Amino acid sequence: MSDLAILKRRHALLGEKAPLFYEEPVHIVRGEGVWLYGPNDEKYLDGYNNVPTVGHCHPHVVDALAKQAGKLNVHTRYLNEEILNYGERLTATMDDSLSRAFFVCTGSEANELAIRIARCATGGMGIIGSDATYHGNTSTVMELATNRKMGGPKRKKSNVRSVPFPQMYRAPKGMSEGALAQAYAAEIQAAIDDFEKRGIKFAGMLVCPIFANEGLPDVPLGYFELMQQIVHGAGGVIIFDEVQSGFGRTGSMWGYENTGIVPDIVTMGKPMGNGHPLAGVVCRPELGDAFHAESTYFNTFGGNPVSCAVGNAVLDVLEQEQLVEQAAEVSAYLRSGLDLLKNDFDLIGDIRNNGMFFAVELVKNRKKKKASKKKPLRIVNMMKEKGVLISSIGADRNILKIRPPLPFTTDHADIVLEKLTECLIEVEG
Repeated sequence: MSDLAILKRRHALLGEKAPLFYEEPVHIVRGEGVWLYGPNDEKYLDGYNNVPTVGHCHPHVVDALAKQAGKLNVHTRYLNEEILNYGERLTATMDDSLSRAFFVCTGSEANELAIRIARCATGGMGIIGSDATYHGNTSTVMELATNRKMGGPKRKKSNVRSVPFPQMYRAPKGMSEGALAQAYAAEIQAAIDDFEKRGIKFAGMLVCPIFANEGLPDVPLGYFELMQQIVHGAGGVIIFDEVQSGFGRTGSMWGYENTGIVPDIVTMGKPMGNGHPLAGVVCRPELGDAFHAESTYFNTFGGNPVSCAVGNAVLDVLEQEQLVEQAAEVSAYLRSGLDLLKNDFDLIGDIRNNGMFFAVELVKNRKKKKASKKKPLRIVNMMKEKGVLISSIGADRNILKIRPPLPFTTDHADIVLEKLTECLIEVEG
């Protein structure tokens, strides 16, 4: 069947507005490692997908899924060691204070549950997020979203406040890093004060530790420590959304390891099951106990034996293939190549990365740092035509997003650099 015929079927079933990547959508039929393939064996280097974090269709993960599916798959209200083996191994990779686990199916569910835990444990309702954030699709977390169309009637977000995300790139000229951190932290305090003024008790703050959807900004030194002081001082908890930053993406197992603080609650999803729907929440035990004292939580599919077998297999591959260490090494190589491109092309205003997650910010004018809004989309589509899949992020969608599976090597990085150079020459020319 032709791609056009498939697209018509899709429109009839899902609607014409159901999102698709690229001006001419890519038809994918199989994946292997860091490669995706079309129906005629067209080959695409995957520079976007962090869900198959250990590589598309990794044989060890597929084998673990098949074996457990052929043995047992039930919910968690029976005794079974699979969930214990996985949960204990997973929490052992985190700070000792994070030891209580809940298993769900998606990152959206994980963030929804984390907010419920925070509200139950603190007795508050007020939640703070950033002003360019996204944490999932449930009604609760969508109230925090400011960079997605929410749909439906406008809602008054009385229990939610947004604060500016911290960034160095567009800092006021002459402002020190310490002063900038203080200024951004003051926004958190102001949001808490506004809750108090309106009679809303503060519950906590939910952010991604690398501010991934915000464009991966360089965060001023001291910001996270100030955040922790203010949030804890007001009786709230810190929730770090590690759905994108976890499982080795940053060159460390967890994104929070590079912030200088330990959160009270961690949420996980996407790469946790390498494509299998597995997600979770890990928190301080006293928070989990407070939640269980007030509420019963059960998820039919979350933490089932097949999911846990898959999660364990992902951890096997991360360890056996040393993918976290590889992410640190290859990211340094790719970053150096991108820095060289910045020297050659005025369109590139800034390069940022956190391990194997890269942001290439495109601007109309380097001095004024005004976002280029059309060329990023053009480059994303040009890269696809050249066989490399990337995307864009940021409030203005002017930031090229490169976030490949972790088996990415320096040879794959060279392909990205070569094709991106070709695109930049054509676009700037």
